Amino acid sequence: MENREIERKWLVKEVPSGLEQYECLQIEQAYLSSSPTVRVRRENDHFYLTYKAAKNTPGNNDISHEEYNLPLDRVSYEHLRDKRDGRLITKKRYVIPIEGALKIELDVFEGDIAPLVLAEVEFSSEEEAMAFEGPDWFGEDVSFNRKYKNAVMATAENWKL
Repeated sequence: MENREIERKWLVKEVPSGLEQYECLQIEQAYLSSSPTVRVRRENDHFYLTYKAAKNTPGNNDISHEEYNLPLDRVSYEHLRDKRDGRLITKKRYVIPIEGALKIELDVFEGDIAPLVLAEVEFSSEEEAMAFEGPDWFGEDVSFNRKYKNAVMATAENWKL
């Protein structure tokens, strides 16, 4: 099933307090390909294979992607995870509701990507995405900086913050 993902991403200046009140997902993801992006992901006890590619439309500004998610069982996930390119990405994701139906997905990276913390917000349109102003604790907007794409962090040999 096709899904269009429109998101922006920010570095975080200061992690907000009280994260324990929000839903938290323990995420592990492995990349089988970075162009196009093919990854497997574990979110707590749920497993997925995801295909993600930039929309091939005029004026695409790298915040809009085609995304297909297929469910996997644990055995299939583990088999594919072990065939990954590069490092395994692990992070805690806190889901923080904000205005309207919007949610901040606050990713606190673990392992050799730590202490990176990123905030992502998904939108229903590119216009809504570009008009959004984040809370004060958001830092630099890195939506257009490839360095902060999970596939790049997973496959770059010497990725550093």
